[in-house]
Amino acid sequence: MAITADELVPETQRLKQTLRLRDLVPLSVSSVGPIFSVAATGGVMAADAGWWTLPAIALLALPFVISAFIFRMLNRLFPHAGASYHWSARIVSRTVGRYQAWILILAYFFSIPPIAIPASAYTLALIAPHYNAPPIVQLSVALFWIVFAAVPLLLGARPMAKVTQVFFAIEVLSLTAFTVVGLIEMPHLAMPVHFGTPPIGGILVVAVIAATILDGWEVDSYAAEECRRPQSDPGTGGIIGVFGALLFYAILYPLMLLETPIGHLANAVDPLAVWSQRLVPGAPWLMIVPVLCSSAGALWLVAYTLIRAMYAMGRENLISPSFARLNRQRVPHVATIAVFGAAALIVAFRLFVPSLASFFSLVLSAAGFFLIAEFFLDSVTAVVFLIAGHRKMPDAEQVRPAARGLLLAGSVLSAMILGALLVLFFFYGPIGIGHGIDQIIAVLLGVGVAFTWWTRRRATAFVTFGGRDVTEEA
Repeated sequence: MAITADELVPETQRLKQTLRLRDLVPLSVSSVGPIFSVAATGGVMAADAGWWTLPAIALLALPFVISAFIFRMLNRLFPHAGASYHWSARIVSRTVGRYQAWILILAYFFSIPPIAIPASAYTLALIAPHYNAPPIVQLSVALFWIVFAAVPLLLGARPMAKVTQVFFAIEVLSLTAFTVVGLIEMPHLAMPVHFGTPPIGGILVVAVIAATILDGWEVDSYAAEECRRPQSDPGTGGIIGVFGALLFYAILYPLMLLETPIGHLANAVDPLAVWSQRLVPGAPWLMIVPVLCSSAGALWLVAYTLIRAMYAMGRENLISPSFARLNRQRVPHVATIAVFGAAALIVAFRLFVPSLASFFSLVLSAAGFFLIAEFFLDSVTAVVFLIAGHRKMPDAEQVRPAARGLLLAGSVLSAMILGALLVLFFFYGPIGIGHGIDQIIAVLLGVGVAFTWWTRRRATAFVTFGGRDVTEEA
């Protein structure tokens, strides 16, 4: 049984519809954090796969692009702050929806500390490049970024979107500038292209890591209930976002690999800084500033996705109803404080408890696996909807027959690629990431089964969002 938000939730406890398509596009690209993503993962990718990093990213890009069109279809029919978990609950089963809610929480929460911790390191590298900061200083700077990210979220979706646009503009200008300088310096810095024998394990690990640099564009789906045109704009912003992010990578990765020896990039803390030093020696701040802007946008937008999903879960009593409480700006403030508070605790444990540091590093590195699992379940949901939906759901008739065939083929292909990566990760993950990662993931998947069982009687009828388009204001 479904209950509309109008029937169950008073107006003051519903998210305010303020976002337009021009807001969603910067959100979708910035949430990927393209420059930050290359800085944070490029060194590991270069070490594991070298030039084969490019085919590995392309391998995962295909199902993510397909997923963008899947999200567009489902957003048109079922705009909802819970997006993925709501769709699977409504189309597949309530049980699958509850399990996907658990996967969603893990995927996005595990993505937050790995942004906050490097942001602290980049900040210290900018203001005190030769300072060996103790853990208390690193934690203080990380907490600054966590609080900084929480402020625009607590002010509301519209102010957050405006701040994001400023940081996004800096990111685009920086990419343009380094592209121009890189092309000018190409004749002097060009390195030989040498792929060599494909490292199968390295390519697969890089493909899983690539999930953390290709996700984020779906933030506009979780913003559906805050859109002025909830049945037309969400999903469209995501499609533009995924192609925008891929454009960043299509420029950054080849230039960086062409103009920097692989040995210098491999396992570098910030491979972009290594590359920028070759382009503009003696001015590391030219790359650190855009990396920080990219980090900030990614930090609050990844958190935004998780917060809106938890708001929807709280509204349906899947988790504590307090997560659905809104402040005067009609922002889920309890969910916001809880997410950032938990992230701060993880960062503190990571920095202050050496015996647990390696454990938390392994746990947080599982983010890529759970992001792939999230998109795998989305593809399965789309397959079920496109095959059986037209027989049991009148909404399916809104999908044109020609589009249904293409989307079904794409959904099956996406599910096959992502499912294969999930299985193969258990074989190659311990080699590329560290022993114990497969056991940690297995335990967390098992806890998800317990979460699904525990919430079977807690969850009420899921709340549907009416998707009303609001009148344009002057």
